Amino acid sequence: MSGAGTAAGRRDRDAAGAAASRSADAALERYYRLHSRIYDLTRWSFLFGRRSVLDALPRGWSPREILEVGCGTGAVLERLARRFPQARVRGVDLSGEMLAVARRRCAGFGSRVALEQRAYAAPHGEAPQFDLVVASYALSMFNPGVEAAIKSAAADLRPGGRIAIVDFHDSPLPWFRRWMALNHVRLEGHLLPLLRARFEPEVERVSRAYGGGWRYAVFVGRVGG
Repeated sequence: MSGAGTAAGRRDRDAAGAAASRSADAALERYYRLHSRIYDLTRWSFLFGRRSVLDALPRGWSPREILEVGCGTGAVLERLARRFPQARVRGVDLSGEMLAVARRRCAGFGSRVALEQRAYAAPHGEAPQFDLVVASYALSMFNPGVEAAIKSAAADLRPGGRIAIVDFHDSPLPWFRRWMALNHVRLEGHLLPLLRARFEPEVERVSRAYGGGWRYAVFVGRVGG
């Protein structure tokens, strides 16, 4: 194949990938437009480990700049702002409706908590600016786009910074995986290998939910330097 043909094929693949990402983002926006008002009332029975992922961070460590990817209604943002009162916390999410809930929830923190509506498909800035990146039950919904999000997190973290993840891991039940896929969640054990490839693991554990109907993972990793 000629160089021109190879380049054209690469452009076609990139265009197809970008189109798939835009389609997935639009589907998630529609999904959370419907679910934003009931999210906190209904997800408590699924979203295990959201408190323990923060407890897995090193005791006494005090990040100054924190980013939460897929911050949703701001439940974890609020915990981050309370746990690290000296830190500035930024949340990004694709859904304006979810961010509206987060804005009300975090209003008492003033300018210390900032919110931004966008997909996390590229680093936040040209230079690393965060000490901690958190994602709680977000990356399993980035389909496609999870590799770009993890790469962006690595680029956004200062040397020695950490990423803290809690998310769905896998399930032995085909029907449950299919049902979760309808809710935009991928349950294939794919996140931990991607995280290990970018970060030095400090904490990694997989726990069972509902007798092993599915498993969720907690991961804390550090960038080099």
